[in-house]
Amino acid sequence: MSTTPGLIRADWRTSSYSDGTGGNCVEVADTIADTIWVRDSKNPDGPALTFPPQAWASFIRTL
Repeated sequence: MSTTPGLIRADWRTSSYSDGTGGNCVEVADTIADTIWVRDSKNPDGPALTFPPQAWASFIRTL
């Protein structure tokens, strides 16, 4: 479980493609000190991946 204090207060958002039924979704927070955080929406207390903003932007562009 992540103990990073900023993650508790992070503004997490779910994909607009999510249907809200608790399926396979990811949540993203980009309001924490120049880092993009990504976690599994079904396990919000579990681990989160981190990416530099440039890498995340590149990933999103390729989608």
